[in-house]
Amino acid sequence: MNFSATALRFDPALPWWAIAALAVLALLVAGFALWRGLRGWAWRGLAGLAAALALAGPALEMGSRAGLSDIVILLDDRSASQSLPGRSAQTDAALQSLETQIGALPDTELRRVTVGDDDDGTLLGAAISRAIAAEPAARLAGVIALTDGRLHDQAMLPAGAPAPVHVLLSGQPEDWDRRLVIEEAPAFGMIDQEVTIRLRVEDQGAVPADVEGQPATLRISIDGEDEQVFSVPPGVSVQMPLRLTHAGQNTVQIGFDAPDSDTVELTDRNNAAAIAINGVRDRLRVLLVSGEPHAGERTWRNLLKSDAAVDLIHFTILRPPDKSDGVPVDELALIAFPTRELFLERIDDFDLIIFDRYSVQGILPPDYYMNILRYVQQGGALLIAAGPEFASVESLSLSPLGAILPARPTGRVIDQPFRPVLSDDGQRHPVTSGLPGAPSEENEGWGRWLRMVEVTPDADAQVVMTGVDDRPLLVMDREGEGRVALLASDQVWLWGRGFEGGGPQLELLRRIAHWSMKEPELEEETLLADISHGLQLHLTRRTMQSTAGPVQITLPDGSVQEVPLTEDGPGRFTADWTAPEPGLYQLRDGDLRRVLALGPSAPREFEQTVASGDQLAPLAEATGGAVMSLSDGIPDLRSVPEGRRAHGRGVAGDWIAITARDAATVTGLERRPLLPGWVWLALIAGLILAGWLAEGRRGGGRSPMTEGAGAA
Repeated sequence: MNFSATALRFDPALPWWAIAALAVLALLVAGFALWRGLRGWAWRGLAGLAAALALAGPALEMGSRAGLSDIVILLDDRSASQSLPGRSAQTDAALQSLETQIGALPDTELRRVTVGDDDDGTLLGAAISRAIAAEPAARLAGVIALTDGRLHDQAMLPAGAPAPVHVLLSGQPEDWDRRLVIEEAPAFGMIDQEVTIRLRVEDQGAVPADVEGQPATLRISIDGEDEQVFSVPPGVSVQMPLRLTHAGQNTVQIGFDAPDSDTVELTDRNNAAAIAINGVRDRLRVLLVSGEPHAGERTWRNLLKSDAAVDLIHFTILRPPDKSDGVPVDELALIAFPTRELFLERIDDFDLIIFDRYSVQGILPPDYYMNILRYVQQGGALLIAAGPEFASVESLSLSPLGAILPARPTGRVIDQPFRPVLSDDGQRHPVTSGLPGAPSEENEGWGRWLRMVEVTPDADAQVVMTGVDDRPLLVMDREGEGRVALLASDQVWLWGRGFEGGGPQLELLRRIAHWSMKEPELEEETLLADISHGLQLHLTRRTMQSTAGPVQITLPDGSVQEVPLTEDGPGRFTADWTAPEPGLYQLRDGDLRRVLALGPSAPREFEQTVASGDQLAPLAEATGGAVMSLSDGIPDLRSVPEGRRAHGRGVAGDWIAITARDAATVTGLERRPLLPGWVWLALIAGLILAGWLAEGRRGGGRSPMTEGAGAA
């Protein structure tokens, strides 16, 4: 649409104040001449004004202008919540209808904006602000948003817009949903102590009568085991006590069964949650009993005392009951060994008991050994650092503890140098695999030890290090719920002294101790999953077997994928996998299970699923727009003049309107002087001449009134 327009413009030769002064002077001269009765006063005044006008430079400006089309922004919300049953089809139908109606309006352009998923939720506010800012305000005729009204950046919504903003909501009036809300959950918790999670079950929307007020059956488990069931009424905050059983990450899975109703809830994606709570020990409590002073005794003590997280109680048997040296008991400066308190009354307070070169000397009665056996079978840890006494008649293997030891002595002590090496199991076991300086083709290995006890391992025990002629040196086993380890030598301290190059003494002893105390990273059969970036997983399967996998992954929608593993070293298999979406994932390989929450258990789009226009209503009201439900039908689209009402209800149903803006742009411009300069000069000279001639007539310019008076 093109049209032309003509306007008067000025191009002054002098400042406007000078031109105005000239015009005022011309008027004063004309007034003075009128007062004096001069005939040419009018001509003089017109001459002065003509001079002022000529200096103002009047010109005719002729421009051609082209009309601009109006712009309508159509926002299409395609976030996850818009994929709920029926909403996609509803939005598609409205989108097609509005595109057709906008296309039928004359001089109107359509701008499509699609809003998808984001890690931070539905960022509809930012999308509206960017879309409005990208268009000229003079051309924007309207904004129409097809959405369920659930956005997560309400602060980014503009306060207003130069055109009406209409919101068309998807969904149905009967929509309802029940969701799980975690109000408070700790990030850390003490092992074997209660932690509390506060949660509630919340109903939203048009809750059916057969569901309203009915309690939800809540199921809670840690690492997929020992499921607990509770009945929780909706709308009530409840506190759930849990007890963490191991160090490291404890994944708490919480969910409830879908309500039994004829009207199905919108989604069950928000019916469950997973919370990662790191289990920590207040302090590791270790009891170290040394049967006699020896060169390696301080090795254990220094190791355990160097760890600030360890509470160590250490006793050394300096004077066994059978020793007779004639010194009266009341003169002995020795602390009595509190055997009853340690091994009967407070044994369960310890995480690990270490017997270092301890022999059966009558200090502990058989009942105390039986209590230690019970302690191990119920989850305790026992470590034996054996010397020559283990091959004697005073060996711990001959006590009741022999029933849980992973190996039996043959009675032979081998006194010859040897280099400790890793067995096949040792190369896979996390306690010994990857120890620095391990023997290889390029490396001779660690420094030698000088003595070991010959032992015969149990059939189900794991021999992870060997000594002379591949005889078992470090043997590990599980007993009931507990752990038992046997180091068949008292020469580990030679590594600490750097003998023949030494070895990883502290690292080995630390790993043995922490394996005994069930540290997750030292489990020989475990499935680990590290979340690297966003939805990317790095899977690690540690096993004593030669093969592993594939890992079965159950996705949030219930489907199962298998991820093959690749060997990344002895006993270590890995894989990288990217999850398709946030949510709860269950990992399984044989009897091993892991539960992971990638991102939120339910994406933010599923936290509030019932459609609502409350967040967008202020913007629509401020711009004269409307919030309508597509369930009532797709509204008709009209174009109204600016300032008129932009929505209403007609005979055929609801209607919304865009505002015609009539914007235009200049395509051509021409400027011509009103009169040429010589015409102005002639006009001014003519006016001056006319004034002079008028004054020179009849007596030099008397006025007619004067002539009349003389005649009388």
